[in-house]
Amino acid sequence: MASSPTPSERERTDKEQKAKEAAEQAALPYQWTQTIGELEVTVPVPGNLKGKDLAVSITKTSIKVGVKNQPPIIEGTFPHPIHADESTWTLETSASPDSKDIAVHLDKMNKMEWWPHVVTGAPKIDTSKITPENSKLSDLDGQTRGMVEKMMYDQRQKEIGKPTSDEEKKMDLLKKFQAQHPEMDFSKAKIG
Repeated sequence: MASSPTPSERERTDKEQKAKEAAEQAALPYQWTQTIGELEVTVPVPGNLKGKDLAVSITKTSIKVGVKNQPPIIEGTFPHPIHADESTWTLETSASPDSKDIAVHLDKMNKMEWWPHVVTGAPKIDTSKITPENSKLSDLDGQTRGMVEKMMYDQRQKEIGKPTSDEEKKMDLLKKFQAQHPEMDFSKAKIG
């Protein structure tokens, strides 16, 4: 029976995996970053190019970026769909005078999911090692925000020994029922 790795072995394996991942990502002809809701892809191109010299196509499920009449620099299928209408690209000057960057902004459809790569044929990153940036409640969509606020309220209530929102609803329903049926005796009823 194989034993589980020691903490130092696990740390060494993690470092090796991280170095391999960094080398694979550095070898790509583009750089990319992501937040939980969007991806930013930067594709370096020669500084003499203009927007009309580029061939950029972004659909719900795929991307193709390159210079016209040349093989694409990045081409493939996304691991998950995007909002193509909310995704954009621009040609920007870079720090180096002899190059420019095609900056591609991709708006994820599922804003609760990390992507292991931009296109499915590219090397993957370990999404379990991503440390998300702190977010504000105002960054969340209405439904998610409501759920998080309810969870925070319930947690505070539990900490001070008071009923959660669900328990409060049940007690309110019981009070209404008792008010509607005064003939019933609830003195020996066990609730909970």
